[in-house]
Amino acid sequence: MLLGPWLVAAAAAAVAAGAGAGCPALCTCRGQAVDCSGQRLFSVPPELPLDTGNLSLAHNRIASIPPGYLACYGQLRALDLRNNSLAGLPAGLFLGARRLAHLDLSYNNLSLVPADMFLEASALLRLDLSHNPGLRRVHPQAFRGLAQLRELDLSYGGLQALSLEALEGLPGLVGLRLGGNPWVCGCAMEPLLKWLRGRIQRCASDPQLAECRAPPEVAGAPLLSLTEESFQACHLTLTLDDYLFIAFVGFVVSIASVATNFLLGITANCCHRWSKASEDEDV
Repeated sequence: MLLGPWLVAAAAAAVAAGAGAGCPALCTCRGQAVDCSGQRLFSVPPELPLDTGNLSLAHNRIASIPPGYLACYGQLRALDLRNNSLAGLPAGLFLGARRLAHLDLSYNNLSLVPADMFLEASALLRLDLSHNPGLRRVHPQAFRGLAQLRELDLSYGGLQALSLEALEGLPGLVGLRLGGNPWVCGCAMEPLLKWLRGRIQRCASDPQLAECRAPPEVAGAPLLSLTEESFQACHLTLTLDDYLFIAFVGFVVSIASVATNFLLGITANCCHRWSKASEDEDV
């Protein structure tokens, strides 16, 4: 009977040791939260507690993530990868992360958001891709499958244009941040801007509103200040009469050019003959 309390204590210690063994080195684990931020990590921890619900890998030097890294963490709801050196993510990274609702990829080195990048993360509510200065392109199907997404941050990147198709499949989207990009507000941007005016409740909560960088006539103008009148030149069409008139003018100009060259040639020839005749008389 004296062994009873000792056995209970030993069992409790074993359970505690087992739970602690799941916490990666240089990380802090509290409940379902695993905090590995600011540890100068060059790679992700090889293993995590299986019940991890909140994982922070922010403020490290992580340049890549192994394929299938999240496959065993079905309880994961928030993943913070901001301020690392990620240039991309492996295909199928989110296959096991069916409950992931918050993903922060800001302050990295992303240059492209490819098609179906987040297809398996169908529960995402908030996605932060801001402050990736090299981000030049978002594939039209980059956000396919994110029907529940409510907030998308694409601010302070290198985007000059964004396909309307990339946003049309986000019916739950109510917050979109686009400020700090060098937007080229040409004819190709008109469908997107028209959609934004009709669908997004708040389009830019950045310190600076999303503005056009080009063309010169609209440089500095807020995106949502552009109206249908701003794109009138994009809808100018020519009728058959217009084309015929242009062709006629071109023909007349060509004939006039030929005639002018012919007259100049005759004049030059006459001058040459007159000059030669004058020389012969002097002799």
